[in-house]
Order: sequence, then C-alpha cells, then structure tokens
Amino acid sequence: MRTVAGVFDSPQLARKAEAALHKVGLSNINVLLPGVSEERVNNVPISDGEQPGMGAAVGGLVGAAVGAAGGLGIGSAAATLLIPGVGPVLAIGMAAAAVFGVGGAVSGAAAGAALERESTVGLPADELFVYKDALRRGKSILFVQTPDDDEAQRASAALTAAGAESIDAAREQHWIGLRDAEQEHYQKLGGDFTKDERDYREGFQAAIRQADGSGTLEPEISSTYAYRCGYERGLAHRHRQQG
Repeated sequence: MRTVAGVFDSPQLARKAEAALHKVGLSNINVLLPGVSEERVNNVPISDGEQPGMGAAVGGLVGAAVGAAGGLGIGSAAATLLIPGVGPVLAIGMAAAAVFGVGGAVSGAAAGAALERESTVGLPADELFVYKDALRRGKSILFVQTPDDDEAQRASAALTAAGAESIDAAREQHWIGLRDAEQEHYQKLGGDFTKDERDYREGFQAAIRQADGSGTLEPEISSTYAYRCGYERGLAHRHRQQG
C-alpha cells in the first residue's frame, strides 16, 4: 500500500480536492484539518453543492472521537485530536483518525475501527513531523492510501490538478523556516554550515522523528559532528514544540 499526500492552504480547498478524488474513482481518502471548532466544522462543505451543517452529521465532535460520519462522504469515522505543539485537529477518515493515535494524541474515546492498527498500514511514520508542521502553519492535509502504483499515480495527478503542495515541498518549507537560525547556531560553534548542512539537517530531523516513534534513540558513535549537533538542536526543538 502506498500513501499519496497533498497539503492545502485551507479546509475548503482540501474538501474540494476530496470530492474531485471521489469523482475519479478513488477511495480511502483521509483529511486532517487544523484549528477545529464546531462553528468551523459546520462551515466546511464537502463540495460546491453540499449544504452547510457538516458538524450536525457527526454530532459531538470537539474533544472526542466519534463514529459513523456518514454525512462526510469521506469515510466511516472522524475524531478530534489534540496534538502537542499543534493544538486541536479534526481527522476525517479511518487512517486520519489513527495517524497520530500511535503517539497517544487522540482526545477522547477511540471511534470503533478508526484506531485499529491495520488502518495505519502505509502511513509514512517518518513524515509525521512534516504533517505536524503543516498543520501548525494552518494548512490542511489530504492523503490517499492506494493499493498499487497505478492508483497512486492517479491520486498524485488528481492532487496536483487540485492545487496541492506535495509533502516533499512541505518538508522543504519546514526546513526553510528553521534554516537561518540553525545556520547561525552551527556557525557559532565553529562549524561550516555550507559544507555540513546535509548532515546537520539529517540529525535535526532524526531527533524530531523520534517523537513519532521512528528514528534512532541517539546518534551512532560514527555520526559526524554536524549530525550530532543537528540532533541535539532537533531534540531541543521537539521539546519546545511539545511545550
């Protein structure tokens, strides 16, 4: 199973992209929407033709997981997640409701099959920090779990046509937002950031991935000085984000 993901500037754009994916025959579509409130949920249509009132379709949404989100047209479950450093996030679709549950981030009771372990198959655990950063910046995420390369290509093409930013681009944006401060820090330590940026960045991101249950516990002895410096800074960054 392959996961194809895209980042959108607003919940409205993400929901319209979801409708477009359904039109080309794709299923197993999941959406993560940041900064959820009941009022906001009520005003996020699934398509141009849908009436307001999406929140009524799922009932008591904020602060708890719920099942049978039939009115969403996107899956059988929805949940609100309280993600450290991000805040409340509405997860629509079985895999979306489970994606951050691995780290204990689900607020409220599990929504039936939404948190079953098999529903997370195919999710890129080492990219969760990219998802979190996009959500923190107010972006919405849509991801499709596809059974084969052909469907993955169709999903990718549909997301591109809908104006999605790729996860690779979101990962670069995450680093760009940090780069100047990390360059200054490393240069104060006497390092050559121009030469060592790749190792430094790899160490930094390894520390962040650790919070999501992937990555090594600590740098290997053979790691470069730049990697170890980046790792230590990544740990500090992770702790700040978790509050």
